[in-house]
Amino acid sequence: MHAAQPARPWYRSPLSLAIAATLACAPVTHVAAQDGEDGSAQAGAAVDLDTVVVTANKRVENVREVGASISVVGERQLENLGASSLSDYAALIPGMQVQSGGTPGLTSVSLRGIAAMSSGATVATYIDEVPVGSSGIYQAANVLMLDLLPYDITRVEVMRGPQGTLYGAGAIGGLLKYVTREPDLSVRETRVGLGLRSVQDGGEEWNGRFGASVPLQDDRLGLRVSFARNAIPGFTDNAVDGRRDIDEVEQTGARAALLWDGERTDMRLSLLRQRIRADDRSSVALDPDTQAPLDGHYVTRAWQPQPFEKTLTLAALGFDVDLGWADLVSASGWSKTDTRNQIDATIQFGEVANAMLGLPDPGSANVDYRFDLDKFTQEFRLASKTGGAFEWMAGVFYTKEDALQTQSVWLGQLDGSALPSPYDEMFSALGVLEMPSTYEETALFANLSWRLGERFKVDGGVRLARNEQWFSQNGTAGILVPIGEFPGRSSEDVFTWSLSPQWKLGEDTMVYVRAATGYQPGGPNVALPGMPSSVDSSMLDSYEVGLKSQFADRRVSLDLAAFRIDWDDIQVASSFNGIGGLVNGGEATSEGVELAMLLHPTAALSFGVNGAYTKAKVKNDFERTVIPQDGYDVVLNTGLAGDRLPYVPEWSWSAVAEYAFTLSGGYQGQAGAAWRWVGERVNSTSERQQVTAAGDPSTVLVEELTPPVEIGSYSALDLYAGIGRNNWELRAYVDNVTGRKAWSAVSPADSEVLGGRVHLAAVPILPRTVGLELDFRF
Repeated sequence: MHAAQPARPWYRSPLSLAIAATLACAPVTHVAAQDGEDGSAQAGAAVDLDTVVVTANKRVENVREVGASISVVGERQLENLGASSLSDYAALIPGMQVQSGGTPGLTSVSLRGIAAMSSGATVATYIDEVPVGSSGIYQAANVLMLDLLPYDITRVEVMRGPQGTLYGAGAIGGLLKYVTREPDLSVRETRVGLGLRSVQDGGEEWNGRFGASVPLQDDRLGLRVSFARNAIPGFTDNAVDGRRDIDEVEQTGARAALLWDGERTDMRLSLLRQRIRADDRSSVALDPDTQAPLDGHYVTRAWQPQPFEKTLTLAALGFDVDLGWADLVSASGWSKTDTRNQIDATIQFGEVANAMLGLPDPGSANVDYRFDLDKFTQEFRLASKTGGAFEWMAGVFYTKEDALQTQSVWLGQLDGSALPSPYDEMFSALGVLEMPSTYEETALFANLSWRLGERFKVDGGVRLARNEQWFSQNGTAGILVPIGEFPGRSSEDVFTWSLSPQWKLGEDTMVYVRAATGYQPGGPNVALPGMPSSVDSSMLDSYEVGLKSQFADRRVSLDLAAFRIDWDDIQVASSFNGIGGLVNGGEATSEGVELAMLLHPTAALSFGVNGAYTKAKVKNDFERTVIPQDGYDVVLNTGLAGDRLPYVPEWSWSAVAEYAFTLSGGYQGQAGAAWRWVGERVNSTSERQQVTAAGDPSTVLVEELTPPVEIGSYSALDLYAGIGRNNWELRAYVDNVTGRKAWSAVSPADSEVLGGRVHLAAVPILPRTVGLELDFRF
């Protein structure tokens, strides 16, 4: 139970269920070295850095010659850190922020301050050549980012800044790309591994993995299969019912890939399936005033179970055809994503039982979200051969999404049992809402690179896209949703471009300037008073100046970038009394500097430092939403001039160090450390709610201002070591060595019936975690 709350102001009407975008988006390195072809770490001279290649520009390129900010996390570093989710390695990437919702898969990602402030994502996600996740606004893409179990992954590429010309919708802030391991066409290889993991104040779990490459025809045809099971021990206890370690998570992933290397045609076929299943999620109940834990550092308050499950199935087919004068690439993908996210809504809706139904005591409630997404994509592109004065690429892209979101709100007694008769039949289903939607997009794009001599190069690109969307708001049951079907449609044309001149000041030093635009698709809106019938795309302009250099006999590598972003027509969620929709809020700016430096004093020793300064703020008061009431109007602003953008620290740093060694008897190993520091953040923008005379917004009767919650800074240290010989390797790691207690995300728990803030729900960073991994290769 919670303390009594002050009476609700007279102008706030009784509870209404959030029936759209607000609930749709509810719940809440640049690295030291690149892996070698055999999966081992390159511990040699710093010149090895020059072999790092990326495909983020849809060509195989040396990362040091790309006029854009790109970070690469290799397979080896993921293994050393015991990474099992984005949260485990995001701090190693300058300008990247990841907010956990309490379990892998319930994740929000932003780059360079372009935070997800609506139900659409601001960072596009790809697995190899195929986009994954929804481009629309009704699949909660902002908090359901792909969190791929990092096994059988050669590297993770992160491109910062808008990538609209090559990657289109949703890449307004940047790109997150997983590059999977291809079959080996000439060597049979098998890998088997087993691991154990223990979490401070929690339990223990095991993980296992298997991978094999089988040449089926020498140098022509190969098959790769893999399977991994990873479990994260629970460490959160529930003060309400006494359950312990409620937040156990199991991740499983399987993949099969077939590669044909022909004389003129290469073919890649792959099938991937991943499932995340969590019994509950990590959360800590905090005092809303002091932010001190109410019941303990890893103790939550939940009256209803909060299971989370997400299953991704992805089939991809790709062809590369050598036409002699150019290369033709076809990339086809089909994915199916099924997500269930149930949240405890007792604080929000439980008081319906006593305040609205007249029962003697408040009840308990939950909201069950289901997201079903079928997505098909097809891209054809024609690209010139590399190495000439002119390099060009032209293509066409098509995608079709069929999606369904359902929301079900259940009300019962506080102990979890059904309401007494006859209330159970009449009111246990407070609301049932279905929102089917479709998203269809066709785009044409082109890129051109022009080299002028040895030192100067200009890259440019354009993309013209058209999307058409349909959705329907179908209330099927309950007392808190409008019963009936309310369909909507939208269509829009979007043009994006990029331009990047590059100068080579020397063999190992390049300066570049990049200007680019990006967009986040809009769509049809919910049918609610005061909400527009549709929201427009969010657009931004980005300007960047960068330096990439190696010096001191290539023992030092330096990447430096300064940027300015102007963001317009920002999509934001606007809600009153639980009723929510999307509006185009206004403008914001983000400017900053990013640093990535790597030092090799010796062939065996390396140090790396990454840092980012980001100043991301709302430029002016967001557009007002006017919600007419009986005899008065409610005017909402969900962002005020000068507000910081959510979850963007002004400063963030990380440092890595590794020492590779060789012992007698053929033993080889490494030991390393990674330190990360994340500055203060806020969890949202300010919300101002005014009550005005009907039709007269200048006459303000009452005003209420809700500031964002400030989240403190934190630092954490990870250590790892490994040793191996011939075909085996033993690795150990300790993440968050000091057991630092800090928050990844914080959200308010407010009563929607009587008003008032009951507590804060904070998602902690992972406590001290000790792991041991053993791998055999043969």
